Amino acid sequence: MLTVDFSRFPLAPGDRVLDLGCGAGRHAFECYRRGAQVVALDQNGEEIREVAKWFAAMKEAGEAPAGASATAMEGDALNLPFPDDSFDVVIISEVMEHIPDDKGVLAEMVRVLRPGGRIAVTVPRYGPEKVCWALSDAYHEVEGGHIRIYRGDELLGKMREAGLEPYGTHHAHGLHSPYWWLKCAFGVDNDKALPVQAYHKLLVWDIMKKPLATRLAERALNPVIGKSFVVYATKPHLPEAPAAAEADEPAAAPATKTAGPAAGKPRKSARPAAAKAPTKSPAKRGASSTAKPSAGAAK
Repeated sequence: MLTVDFSRFPLAPGDRVLDLGCGAGRHAFECYRRGAQVVALDQNGEEIREVAKWFAAMKEAGEAPAGASATAMEGDALNLPFPDDSFDVVIISEVMEHIPDDKGVLAEMVRVLRPGGRIAVTVPRYGPEKVCWALSDAYHEVEGGHIRIYRGDELLGKMREAGLEPYGTHHAHGLHSPYWWLKCAFGVDNDKALPVQAYHKLLVWDIMKKPLATRLAERALNPVIGKSFVVYATKPHLPEAPAAAEADEPAAAPATKTAGPAAGKPRKSARPAAAKAPTKSPAKRGASSTAKPSAGAAK
């Protein structure tokens, strides 16, 4: 189940993608299928080992096109082991609500994203998340749990402060909010409650079969109670640097009257230099996006 909408956030074959806090790898797998060069990074070593196994299985099954590559690695979202401008695309899905220093994470993502590159950020939506917090302390008061609820304008503001330019937003997983409300009402660890079991079966059926009825229902519910808030942004190109002005010095004035030419006027030829062309997936773990109640997907 994807939170990022790749029809609004298109990838090109060969794009270098960082899935930061990849969790179980759902977005990393999709990027790999689309021909990207993917790095899936998470602080949770157990999840990274599972993601690596799935990458290998996908390669063996021929699910990824020629030229695609995939690497799974452990890492710290606040200290990424990559040079500046390493990636064309960065995805961070359901992670930032777990990390105390969310501005530090944004700064690291901007650092490793090339100028002109794109980023997708998803977090739990304010309204549905407030309901979960009101119904259950256990939903968020756990080790590595959610430490904040973002308002949409707050997240957009932090992204702009980090130097990004948001260009689109939407909400996702409208069918999943009622599931988490039921979980919180009956106990987040109580999977035997009949309403929770029944709704879980509905979600699994929807994910596997994608029937038209539930697709239309979710489309109608997303703007109202969508579980996730999704933002797409770009990292601006560096400002154009003006070239040094080239000007002729005026000729020295003669000491006496002669028949020589008059002093020439300076020639201005300064022209802006062309912009450099850009080259061409948390307690929580600090960098992981799953295994907590707010991942947005049915467990």
